[in-house]
Amino acid sequence: MIVASIDMKSIILNIEHHLEQWSDIKVVSFILTLLGGIIMVAVGKLLIHWVMTLLERGLQRSKKISDLMARYTLQLVNILGWILLGIAFLQHMGLNMGPVLAGLGITGVILGFAFQETIGNLLSGVMIVINAPFRIGDYIEAGAFAGTVTDMDMICVTLSTPDNKKITMSNKLVWGNPIVNYSDIERRRVELAVSVTLGSDIERTKKTIREILASYSEVLPTPEPVVEVTKLTSSSVDLVVRPWVRPSDYWKVHFRFNGEIYDRLSEAGIAVPHTQLDVHLIAQEGEGVR
Repeated sequence: MIVASIDMKSIILNIEHHLEQWSDIKVVSFILTLLGGIIMVAVGKLLIHWVMTLLERGLQRSKKISDLMARYTLQLVNILGWILLGIAFLQHMGLNMGPVLAGLGITGVILGFAFQETIGNLLSGVMIVINAPFRIGDYIEAGAFAGTVTDMDMICVTLSTPDNKKITMSNKLVWGNPIVNYSDIERRRVELAVSVTLGSDIERTKKTIREILASYSEVLPTPEPVVEVTKLTSSSVDLVVRPWVRPSDYWKVHFRFNGEIYDRLSEAGIAVPHTQLDVHLIAQEGEGVR
């Protein structure tokens, strides 16, 4: 019995010894595999950076590719590169990616419904890049918003308004509305309105307005500015003023004209209408007017 007990104890100790060796081997193997994965990620990062640099140089040399298309392409390649690197790392660590990728197909359908707005923005961004209706720095109008395009990524477009407001619009909203690019035209018409009192000398008013416009170097000589009467009201004569300018000078002329028109009209002796309320008191029989 004593001999059997000693043999059993020896067997258990031998098994424990082998388990410890096996455990040590597994730990060492995991550490080596992890180090190999880290090195692979580092090399992959350098490779992605190298590919991005070459691609960026090639896109900059191409005259057929817009700035937006170049930026969008670089973002897409960068994301795809990191996705492939992540899959390679997990495969290296021993994870069988076959069932995972198959499962992602079902998951993708579910996520497609959950993130359909985001996917819509991505696809709209692709359409904007392909059709290139505007570039960075262009002044555009999309729906109810207008401003200078300062940035665009895979989700949204950023506009800067003349009063320095920052507007962020989703790509889907931009592409889903008519896009007017004022920077893509040689000249733009400024819409201005002037009102003078009834009885004013209209020809003198028109002459004064034309003199003001002629003093602006930003106003183009051709086509000639339009200065005409558009409406008569009970207290005023309304005129429309339409000079032509370069797109970059639109707001400069707009604000300058509105800022000085009424002072110039006053200097010329032309009255400007103002709100007036006439009150007539009628005395009833036997009462005086108070």
